Amino acid sequence: MKTKMKVIASLKIWAVIYPSITAFLFFFGEQLTIFPLYIRTLILTITLVPWIVFIGVPFVDTVLQKIANKNSKK
Repeated sequence: MKTKMKVIASLKIWAVIYPSITAFLFFFGEQLTIFPLYIRTLILTITLVPWIVFIGVPFVDTVLQKIANKNSKK
């Protein structure tokens, strides 16, 4: 994979990870404080990795594709 493609992929993933983790911690952070750090991390990753892989990144890809198609028609 070329460097440009790696940078684009990492930016797409970051665009999904940052708001997902922020929202998760906003809604569930207080309830999770009763657990030790390793359990909180486990719960966070079990929940967010599938969300990011199967929903978040494909959604970002779809949005970017629609934007690219719209711009190419002009």
